[in-house]
Amino acid sequence: MTRPATRTDLHLPLAVTALMKGVVYRDAHETIWPHLVGLAPQVADYVATLGLTVFIDESEGYAFLRSKSDDELADLGIPRLVPRHQLSLHTSVLLALLRKRLAEFDSTDSGPRLIVSTEQMVEMMTPMLPQSTNEARTVDLVETALRRAADLGFVRRIPKQEGKFEVRRVIKAFVDAQWLAGLDAHLAEYAEILAEGR
Repeated sequence: MTRPATRTDLHLPLAVTALMKGVVYRDAHETIWPHLVGLAPQVADYVATLGLTVFIDESEGYAFLRSKSDDELADLGIPRLVPRHQLSLHTSVLLALLRKRLAEFDSTDSGPRLIVSTEQMVEMMTPMLPQSTNEARTVDLVETALRRAADLGFVRRIPKQEGKFEVRRVIKAFVDAQWLAGLDAHLAEYAEILAEGR
């Protein structure tokens, strides 16, 4: 049985370096998570000097860094460290659909992990695409969007299960409840843009 980490065991550079690399998950970063949670105030103070804020959701088990606003950065006199991620329209639609699916999943109390397949996402995305888009093209668009979502940490490939992905709960922090409330309007807007081929 391992003893719990004490304050002197915790390592600030380890926690900060992990955050700099991307989203930190309790289940995927078991050795780093205790350092991050145990040193949360020190992590927040440290990254603030770089124009960043740390967001830790202990109940959902994830943490990430977010840049301060442009006005705050200007007041601090430092440039933006974390670049803005420009998402393609297809990736934005995919993330919106995944967030909606996660909300539905949570409302049914189906368990802790939402697993989706490429085929399910193709089925969900198809109504959003122009009717002229052939099936192979749709699959390609969805797979490209899923790869981008995986790169950003919103989904994780399930090992040894081809075409299966776990929807990571960090998506809730980026597609929030207020935005979700207007989701149908957002999706209708996306569908219109996609139909026009813009």
